[in-house]
Amino acid sequence: MFVSNKKTYSGSANRPRRSWRRRMFRWTLLLLLACILWLVYVIAQIGSIERNPAVVKQMATPADAGILLGAAMWGDQPSPGLEERLQLSLKDYRDGKFQVFILTGGLDRPEYRYTEAEGMAIYLEAHGVPRDKILLENKATSTYENLKFSKKIMEEHGLKTALIMTHTYHGNRALEISQMLGYSDPKLSLTETKVLKPTQKTAREILAYTKWKMDQIAIIFGWK
Repeated sequence: MFVSNKKTYSGSANRPRRSWRRRMFRWTLLLLLACILWLVYVIAQIGSIERNPAVVKQMATPADAGILLGAAMWGDQPSPGLEERLQLSLKDYRDGKFQVFILTGGLDRPEYRYTEAEGMAIYLEAHGVPRDKILLENKATSTYENLKFSKKIMEEHGLKTALIMTHTYHGNRALEISQMLGYSDPKLSLTETKVLKPTQKTAREILAYTKWKMDQIAIIFGWK
């Protein structure tokens, strides 16, 4: 009789432990499913940008400003990825798609001599762009700041419309941010990257887009 009571006690003591493990297993599965769904959503967002009417091949009327979003400098030289954006901007400028450059991007490292904007200006001047066609934004450290600070420069110079130039994988986030900041009918000009591997650019943008959505929530609720 004593042995039977001991077994009953042991079995009842194990039930909460098994129940806790089941709950943890269910929550883990739900979290994993949520992560998978989010990845699918973000990848779909990244891939959908080329079908967006904001992406233009031709401009019936030139934009007042061509905003070139910065990317990494390699010492005193633009990185290969940044050079791809610079080449896009040169083509758009020569095709008459905008009137004035706004180059945006801060200092990547304390030991560097030039900000991203300054490095881009040097490159563009070496390729024939007049200095009086270039406005610099030297403080931004994110796409949100790129577009926020560039909008302020536009307002200071009486510029109303913008063509935003960047890589295709970056386009959807850039458009979302510009719309939230109140740009007037922003347009995009995009280029594919040949220097970043598909997995590399996708992984990078998934993380960046996720951070942007968290920042967006913080901005909406006045936390940022």
